Amino acid sequence: MSTTLEQLRTGQLAGAQRLSLSCGLTSFPPEIFDLADTLEILDLTGNALSSLPDDLPRLHKLRIVFCSNNLFTSLPAVLGNCPELSMIGFKANQIREVPAQALPPKLRWLTLTDNVIESLPDELGDCRYLQKLMLAGNRLQSLPASLARCTQLELLRISANRLPSLPAWLQELPRLSWLACAGNPFNEAREAAALDTAGMEHIDWQRLQLGQQLGEGASGVISQATLDGQPVAVKVFKGAMTSDGLPRSEMAACVSAGNHASLIPILGTVSAHPQGSLALVMPLIDAAYVNLAGPPSLASCTRDIYGDEVRFSQPQLLGIAHGVASAAGQLHAHGIVHGDLYAHNILHHPDGRCLLGDFGAASLFAPEAPIAAVLQAIEVRAFGVLLAELLARCDASAPELQQLASACLQEQLLLRPRFDHIASSLAAIRAA
Repeated sequence: MSTTLEQLRTGQLAGAQRLSLSCGLTSFPPEIFDLADTLEILDLTGNALSSLPDDLPRLHKLRIVFCSNNLFTSLPAVLGNCPELSMIGFKANQIREVPAQALPPKLRWLTLTDNVIESLPDELGDCRYLQKLMLAGNRLQSLPASLARCTQLELLRISANRLPSLPAWLQELPRLSWLACAGNPFNEAREAAALDTAGMEHIDWQRLQLGQQLGEGASGVISQATLDGQPVAVKVFKGAMTSDGLPRSEMAACVSAGNHASLIPILGTVSAHPQGSLALVMPLIDAAYVNLAGPPSLASCTRDIYGDEVRFSQPQLLGIAHGVASAAGQLHAHGIVHGDLYAHNILHHPDGRCLLGDFGAASLFAPEAPIAAVLQAIEVRAFGVLLAELLARCDASAPELQQLASACLQEQLLLRPRFDHIASSLAAIRAA
């Protein structure tokens, strides 16, 4: 029995708006209903639950439910009866079935990553507020065409499924900006070829001396290291499914990206790792580079969080925007969509230089395929969001940049500018 559960049972949590219990629960503690008038966020991740009570809607203020890493085989239908519920997370269960009745009317964010789902109900298209849909690591062979009606959808994760192709209706989603679709049958051959023919130096693990950990993300751990006496950084992939997809897909994109001033170079791949893990060696980044923003919060859903004090001069803004647009243009030319073009994945230097990183959501595509123009246009909208965020934090008047942002954000995908045009426009503004 965890301390938190004891606190719940003795009434010490009266009036709580958020409750987190991870203590091997096999049934729903009835004492949770004592918080019915205040509870908004319920996190039951990391237990052994397989059902929720039929009277869950008694928690009438409940907005968010997390039940990841449990034993559910079906998304509980009772969720659909919770009037204020907008965010549902059931990652890494054993879910096979998603009943239409489980979809609440205000659903905004649905995470069903790493389950065994083979199909989704057509009624998912009726979720008119849906902004974020995370389905990586399932067994989906198709997606309901009704999703074309979800015109608020901005982020879609469908990597590591069994999709033979991407649906044509993606171009009907006017706000879709962040798409991860790697590790499906339609791009597995390209990923395998990238990993086999990367032409990268293979660096024996024994040549590396690991130092302090620099950071950890969903897909891997980055550590400082030395290679033959020279300082480097090493990313060791965890090998497990992430919300974005498979680490091997990320590595395939990384080694295919090529050299660019606004991309972190890859010095080589690691061979003979003691656990057989995939790993990359990169240069050590100057400590003057910092993250442009923080990742989205539960409240912001799909929007990054900037510090209140963050401001950009126009030269800084132009340096960041041009660097990102130019890098993204190179990725597209190499048949890669970044999939997560966000400020929180950009490191920037005070002088305006920047580095686009984190390829966890990146996907390979055939540049000559008809869907390529759609994938590129989706990513251009992500850039439009970024540019608008930078402009909102810049005091200089910039009508040309406002016009460019609007062009990137327009609802008709195929009328958006391509990154080569965006980069050349930004270069011209910088030179003026």
